[in-house]
Amino acid sequence: MKLMGRARAGRLLGVLLALGALSGCASHSDKTKEIRTALDAGQPKRALELLNEELETSSEKELPKSLTGDNALLLLDRAMVLQQLQSYKLSSRDLEVSDKQIEMLDFSRDATDEIGKYLFSDDSGPYKAPPYEKLMINTMNMVNYLAQGDLQGARVEARRLSVMQKYFKDRDPENALSAPGSYLAGFTFEKSGNYDEALRYYDEALAHSQYQSLAEPIRRLMPRSGYASPRLRKAGGVSEGESPTAPGEAEAEAQQGELLVIVSYGRVPAKIARRLPIGLALTYASGAISPNSASQANELAAQGLVTWVNYPELGKARGRYDRPSFQLDGQSRGLEGIVAVDTEAQRSWDAVKGTIIASAITRTVARVVAGKAVEAGTNAATGKDSPLGLLLGLATQVTLTATDTPDTRNWQTLPARMAFSRVMLAPGPRTIRLSARGATMTKKVDIKPGGFAVVNLTVLE
Repeated sequence: MKLMGRARAGRLLGVLLALGALSGCASHSDKTKEIRTALDAGQPKRALELLNEELETSSEKELPKSLTGDNALLLLDRAMVLQQLQSYKLSSRDLEVSDKQIEMLDFSRDATDEIGKYLFSDDSGPYKAPPYEKLMINTMNMVNYLAQGDLQGARVEARRLSVMQKYFKDRDPENALSAPGSYLAGFTFEKSGNYDEALRYYDEALAHSQYQSLAEPIRRLMPRSGYASPRLRKAGGVSEGESPTAPGEAEAEAQQGELLVIVSYGRVPAKIARRLPIGLALTYASGAISPNSASQANELAAQGLVTWVNYPELGKARGRYDRPSFQLDGQSRGLEGIVAVDTEAQRSWDAVKGTIIASAITRTVARVVAGKAVEAGTNAATGKDSPLGLLLGLATQVTLTATDTPDTRNWQTLPARMAFSRVMLAPGPRTIRLSARGATMTKKVDIKPGGFAVVNLTVLE
């Protein structure tokens, strides 16, 4: 019986070690490190090549055969690289395909179990995006359509954006990432001739940021719309009962065209795996961990069996301290409304950090307990405390650790910052020069009477 017990234990050890070897694969952030490095070096074409390799596509013109695993997320990354390369149609296609595939992770307080389970499962399942990423998909796709002068496509994205905005209004009304999308949606509906809808979106944008460039559009639109609010009147400098537009002003504006400039730059923090000492982890998780789990963790820590936990954390953003520039016909112009996407990403993450660390502690404790159970079972089978029991217990912990690593996936090519500028111009050719993160773009546009032009610069360094 003892020999049979040893044989079974030996076979179990072999299986566990094999599983540990098979499961110790690289994380998502490890797999995409070379892509980020290429972007850091100002090589978006190289980053695009690497993304195509990961997606197993011969070029960016192809979609992957399957959208399972990480492919929908990699399409988001590829979409932003394509936007930087001004391949707006392909970028838009990738964003729309990803948007349909990617579910949203519920970060509300009553969804803590889902958060912990998802973030500490293996990363082979479908990617679930935090709410701010879903919001930015529609915003960045509006940029694509507006850069092409496609108001119809931009309107579709604006309406999709409204669905996400309702989510934020109900659950996170302070989230400022509604502002850039609302700004662009307002511009879209203004140029489409839907002035009520345009003012509603401008009102939403002003709820989160002071856009001085909206003063003129608001004054221009209010006489043509039945929609008004104290916030719009204040932004437009219009008193109650005052006519927003002077006689003859509307006719003069009809002879002009408008230029919208969009600059998106830097990148939000990539998610990476971190080790945290168990004592500090228990402090961070004090408001989220159960008393029983905390007691177990403290007991195992006192025995030296648990010394640290592994959990996903956001790294550092790129470009947060940079300032883009805009020149019109050789004259410097201001950019405003610099939206800190990276700050909102960090705020969203910090809101659930305690829950995430609590999940890390709970699962670390479970691994140690499982290892001790295997050790005890092996000793019972062999009839004594044997080195094999200890070895099997350790092998169990190693295997469970390898298969239970934090999910380090996130939309790594999402720009960290966005800025805008709007200028009413007399008809004629104009030269626009935009700079950000060391990259410069010069573009000539022809302003038409009553028309508009949109110039975009995306730099993911």
